[in-house]
Amino acid sequence: MSSYTRRTKDELARRVAQDIHDGAYVNLGIGQPTLVANHLPAGIEVVLHSENGILGMGPAPAAGEEDYDLINAGKQPVTLLPGGVYFHHADSFAMMRGGHLDICVLGAFQVSATGDLANWSTGEPGSIPAVGGAMDLAIGAKQTWVMMDLLTKQGASKVVAQCTYPLTGIGCVKRIYSDLATLECTPQGLRLIDAVDGLAHAELEKLAGLPIAV
Repeated sequence: MSSYTRRTKDELARRVAQDIHDGAYVNLGIGQPTLVANHLPAGIEVVLHSENGILGMGPAPAAGEEDYDLINAGKQPVTLLPGGVYFHHADSFAMMRGGHLDICVLGAFQVSATGDLANWSTGEPGSIPAVGGAMDLAIGAKQTWVMMDLLTKQGASKVVAQCTYPLTGIGCVKRIYSDLATLECTPQGLRLIDAVDGLAHAELEKLAGLPIAV
């Protein structure tokens, strides 16, 4: 058994942020992805989009400086950078569906090895579906990245051969950023980009339950 430490939520957000290119237009989904805004590298310009109608979001406000008239799609208070704007959500969805976003970063319940995404419902009785704009983002963005824990609380892999939950999009996910490894989804299956220190390749494959090319 190898010895390794999982990425914290902030470490994972930092790992995602380091792959965002200068000049990118990026949507950060509800939940963990919103943390990416706090870790964007200095010296590059990234325009953050929120589906409720914001372009030019900044990092989270300091404690006591929250303005609840300025919130993201997850109802969290945000800041607005110089030049930032807000507008009708119909215009926002036109941006999403029209291919104007370079990257979206979403959470997920499951991702298949070939990039199918399930992130809006577990299908369980009594669960509350929460599709939001995920379907529009997953297909409309030039690249869809997923940010999530590799395993469920019960220890099952969220990366699967075939999704069993209702699908959000088919073959749309390009990369999976997890607390244990960064993976690329390809038509041939998973490819390893990097893993946390101390996690052996064989053990990662065992945890994921899938072959992972290097």
